Amino acid sequence: MNIRLRQDAIVRSLRRNGTSTVDAIAQEVGASRRTVLRDISALRDEGYTIHSDVGRGGGLQLDPQSVQTKARLSVPEVFALLISVAAMRAAGNLPFSELADAGLAKIEKALPSDKVKDLRAFLDCLHIGQLSPLQDLSDRGAMDADLLPVFEQAFLGRQCIRFEYRDAKDRLTRREVEPQAMLILSPLWYLVAWDPDRADFRHFRMDRISTPEVVENTRFRRRHVPFEEDVCPYRDLQK
Repeated sequence: MNIRLRQDAIVRSLRRNGTSTVDAIAQEVGASRRTVLRDISALRDEGYTIHSDVGRGGGLQLDPQSVQTKARLSVPEVFALLISVAAMRAAGNLPFSELADAGLAKIEKALPSDKVKDLRAFLDCLHIGQLSPLQDLSDRGAMDADLLPVFEQAFLGRQCIRFEYRDAKDRLTRREVEPQAMLILSPLWYLVAWDPDRADFRHFRMDRISTPEVVENTRFRRRHVPFEEDVCPYRDLQK
């Protein structure tokens, strides 16, 4: 369990149980006592009011009126917000776009400097275009929730992605590719990748991708993706 999920689990436990001990929480979240104490300190810094009794067996209690006062959005979460706005822009149905941009700018400013660097690199891979009116959307499905965080890790770390892909003829293949960009042709989203087996770029509809995972101990170079003339980088939409 990563830090953020563990701290969220601690908050849920305290809200559910009212009062608990450090040892009980440590056992519940699968962490050491020292780790839980660090997490409690971090949660207090973020605005949660957590009372504690002195002593090793002392209890912990979360103030029921306590709320988080600092944003804890990850880069994939901010990126998800940005690409959702971008998708609505591409579809031409984004009301109050200026307010949305202002709100997203405030969220970006709340990120640590290292995360801002990752976010900007992430945005550089995002491109927007218009879908052909002849495109058949009858088989459009839901996207795998694991795909965005996998893409983030692989794209920023320049590692390959492995996944199962079902094409338009319902053929299932196992693919291993180098993620180079993300393309939104609303309402369809595509992973644009270099396929070493075919020595060429390939566009994979993201709703046809399943069981995505990062391939450890791989490394690739960034490539220039030759998009069509009517496709533009997301940043151009912000100008």
